[in-house]
Amino acid sequence: MAVLEIKNLHVSIEDKEILKGVNLKMQTGEIHAIMGPNGTGKSTLSAAIMGHPSYEVTEGEVLLDGENVLDMEVDERARAGLFLAVQYPSEIAGITNAEFMRAAINSRRDEDDKMNVMDFINKLDEKMAVLDMPEEMAERYLNEGFSGGEKKRNEILQLLMIEPTFAILDEIDSGLDIDALQVVSKGVNAMRGEGFGSLIITHYQRLLNYITPDVVHIMMDGRVVKTGGAELAKKLEAEGYKGLMEELGLDFDIEED
Repeated sequence: MAVLEIKNLHVSIEDKEILKGVNLKMQTGEIHAIMGPNGTGKSTLSAAIMGHPSYEVTEGEVLLDGENVLDMEVDERARAGLFLAVQYPSEIAGITNAEFMRAAINSRRDEDDKMNVMDFINKLDEKMAVLDMPEEMAERYLNEGFSGGEKKRNEILQLLMIEPTFAILDEIDSGLDIDALQVVSKGVNAMRGEGFGSLIITHYQRLLNYITPDVVHIMMDGRVVKTGGAELAKKLEAEGYKGLMEELGLDFDIEED
């Protein structure tokens, strides 16, 4: 069982403090969801964990099994078992999906344990079938010319192939219709188990109708202000952020959708 712990994390961008002391702890076997209004720091949290250079960590730690990943380079964090699915994946011409994923898988393996071509192809065919993806997508350049829905499915395909210890899924439901949302959720649910944990960032309850979280965290003004079970997301959907603020006695401006 692996543990990911965020301790008193403060993050700034261009000298503006966005995260103001985030605390969160999760372990493999769990799905955690983070919800919150626009501008509260949800995506900043994911970027800081993975080491985006535009975000300056001014205080705090992000511990993976007790080791501070903030001391690691971005590629080291990925090899240690962290994975980030972003809202707007980049397009990379000249590198096929298959080439990218095999390189990513083998980068986490010892030299004498690299995945051979046939094992890779068999696994790729299996995971693409889970996501109802046509075989030709494996040979297309990474995200080049993909629709929004195809990019999201491709991110989840990478998740299924790489099998990280912890996946941070940043608004993977953004822009998806119901059919695509169901397929993406199917892929995430296929990963659930003792060796995998996920932190899902979302605005909406609808995603959590398909991926039931074990824990829900509500972020406001750069902090986690309330934590609960799956019912907390439903309560938030019904009452809104302003209702929660009144309950908690909070008073600051929020930008709601």
